[in-house]
Amino acid sequence: MKKQEYAIVDIETTGGNASGSRITEIAIIIHDGKNMLDRYETLVNPEKEIPDAIFGLTGINNKMVANAPIFDDISEKVLEMLTDRVFVAHNVNFDYSFVHHQLEQAGFKWSARKLCTVRAARKIKPGLGSYSLGNLCNSLNIGLENRHRAGGDADATAELFSLLLEWDEAGEIEKMIKKTAQDQRLPPNLPPDDFNNLPEKPGVYYFYNQAKKVIYVGKAINLKKRVASHFSGNNINPQRQNFLRDIYSISFEICATELIALLLECTEIKKLWPTYNRALKRFEAKFGLYQYEARSGYKYLAIGKVNKFQTCIHEFNSQYDGINLLRSLAEKFEIDHNFCKYSRPEEGEILQNNEAKNLPDVLLHNEQVDNAIDFLLNNRPSFAIIDKGRSTDERSCIWIENGHFYGMGYIPSDVSITEPSDVKDYVTPYKSNQYMVHLIFAYAEKYPGKIFFNKQFLK
Repeated sequence: MKKQEYAIVDIETTGGNASGSRITEIAIIIHDGKNMLDRYETLVNPEKEIPDAIFGLTGINNKMVANAPIFDDISEKVLEMLTDRVFVAHNVNFDYSFVHHQLEQAGFKWSARKLCTVRAARKIKPGLGSYSLGNLCNSLNIGLENRHRAGGDADATAELFSLLLEWDEAGEIEKMIKKTAQDQRLPPNLPPDDFNNLPEKPGVYYFYNQAKKVIYVGKAINLKKRVASHFSGNNINPQRQNFLRDIYSISFEICATELIALLLECTEIKKLWPTYNRALKRFEAKFGLYQYEARSGYKYLAIGKVNKFQTCIHEFNSQYDGINLLRSLAEKFEIDHNFCKYSRPEEGEILQNNEAKNLPDVLLHNEQVDNAIDFLLNNRPSFAIIDKGRSTDERSCIWIENGHFYGMGYIPSDVSITEPSDVKDYVTPYKSNQYMVHLIFAYAEKYPGKIFFNKQFLK
């Protein structure tokens, strides 16, 4: 049986992500676990300009690569050296993403098992102050010449790899290179225990950067499975690559139900405003119900886009929801349709002459509008949702007061709730928004058996 071989790789590039940048230098060392068997190193013409900042870091400039081979010309050689070998690199996903992408562009379909020497060093030599290649070399007395050049860094990584194999009494490296090993998919700076400690339960998870600042909040039905999905695949999108490099730790909060996890996710995002939560706008109401009075003295009700300089009576996630409510109010309170606008009218708008016939008495009309607004503001339902808890010793509860999300929490199983409002004593108050209210009302409609009413829904 052929002995396992390793391809220890280091590259220099024009930038930080494989989709928009190119390789400028590559070094590959073939290693059998004890000795170096072969070595290949070359500059690569990236067919694009090398930024000044990259030149400052690597010393590689446009003149140096002008007569170097392009990657297509060396792709067969690279593929030959990588085939049937474990791909080893310091922060392996960075190098792997570039090589995989450029081989694919050259027409080759290639994949390999991976080993990250950052992660291996964390397992085999825990407790060091830093696991960057330069600091590891200082800590472990490894010679490092030509720093930030592919050849120098590859030689240092090969020496580090040899030492890790020698010190690996627990067989960590063998576990890591199994195709199913989760280590190969985890971000390079994330301690494995942070992932391993995630439960397979509903909840909210938090990703932190090196400064311990929350950079992403998410919710899950299964925390471990959902977090793992962030790290799967070979997406070379620059935002994703930066995101993965920024993850240094994870925390989580178990929730009894998916609804509570959704509500907690929403409040935490609003409170923390994490950098990588791209869908923040879904928590912001987009439309509102407004009241205007024209010069003629008639009051209008109108649906329009939310404007931070004007206060609306009620907010909606969509114009469709707003139009439906306005139509139901007009029907219930017999408001003339001429005074219901489904886009916001200009201040002082007056009826056109052809609309001015058979209009209602202005005082009666305005009273009907006031009654509709009063009904909307003061006759919204209050109710509790009581559901399963995080354990058999408790139940979860959510309280809606006058149509607004008031709070959520947990009630001990031995406590008897006789009135819906009793749950207020067990909830933590949260700031409401229309998105959260929409989630709760949709859930209440789907699971009426879990609702404990004070008032009936507005129909």
